[in-house]
Amino acid sequence: MQQDTGAVDTAYRTLKEMAASFAFKPDERLNESAISVQLSISRTPLREALNRLTAEGFLTFRRGQGFHCRSLNPAEMMDLYEARAAIEGETARLAARRAEPGEIAALETYLEQSKSRYTSGVSPIELVRLDEEFHRRIALLSGNAELVRLLDNAAARIQYIRVIDLQLLSERDGAPAITTEPHARILKAVADGDEEGAAREMRSHISRRLEEVTANVRLAFSRLYAP
Repeated sequence: MQQDTGAVDTAYRTLKEMAASFAFKPDERLNESAISVQLSISRTPLREALNRLTAEGFLTFRRGQGFHCRSLNPAEMMDLYEARAAIEGETARLAARRAEPGEIAALETYLEQSKSRYTSGVSPIELVRLDEEFHRRIALLSGNAELVRLLDNAAARIQYIRVIDLQLLSERDGAPAITTEPHARILKAVADGDEEGAAREMRSHISRRLEEVTANVRLAFSRLYAP
């Protein structure tokens, strides 16, 4: 049983990363036999991993057709951005209420240390990783494990689009667009215990990229299906 559990977890993590980055094309049917061979895993733990990913929104299951990669469309991405804004507005509000001074100081140190890495020359994948780390740390300060879990899911499902978004932002607006200033404003509100201010800064930080979602999805398709 432990061996099967380990196999399920390994397959889950590998396939989640593949689905998040659209290593499988949108709506592509997954070949379970090929994946089983590729991951050196039997069909039973593989099916359990696929079911977990379906429940989390990374895959879909069609009766009589099997598992497919999730779709990539502006409406779904818009829903996820809006969900993330709502989740993180609440985590920021709770962080302002509950975070201890030592926890805030540790996050201030992290933000200061990461500031030099926010440049137009850095990989957009690295920028997204840095951004997600800050947001997850704020969520942890909320003390609400369910909100952290919801954030992890939403962040993973929009990660591919966010990489494209940050790349375009950097190319279009240059170095001034790549900054930790929004994070600094969020953290200051948290440190001040300003619940509504922290929530407002967080929602504004996330929502300002909503208008770019449709264009980013179009670009994502062009890159995924480029010859």
